[in-house]
Amino acid sequence: MNAAYSFNSFSSDNLKASKEFYETILGLQVDETDMGILEISGIGNHKFIIYPKGKDHQPANFTVLNFEVQDIEQVVTHLISKGVVFEKYGKPLKTDDKGIFRGKDNHKIAWFKDPSGNILSIIEER
Repeated sequence: MNAAYSFNSFSSDNLKASKEFYETILGLQVDETDMGILEISGIGNHKFIIYPKGKDHQPANFTVLNFEVQDIEQVVTHLISKGVVFEKYGKPLKTDDKGIFRGKDNHKIAWFKDPSGNILSIIEER
């Protein structure tokens, strides 16, 4: 395959809520296309799309999008202040009170959901 570009895509049952979340809460650039799809600019030149699925939407039961950050504590605290609720897990991925998993070699990750229930994560690796 000789692809020039690749991107993620996943569905939403409420594009208006998704647009508000990714734009206002996460601070990303969100554009709605003529086809009614959200095109979201991530870090660098990476983009992903969210397409409407309505009542047939089933959120992914795995992480669909990861954001690598420099300071996970700061980002988690900031997102909590904006109303984001982080997932809490037991063993083997036991998270702390904020929802941060602390692995070997200072690997840290925190999971949360978008308005449609899709799982996203914040990762700090040092």
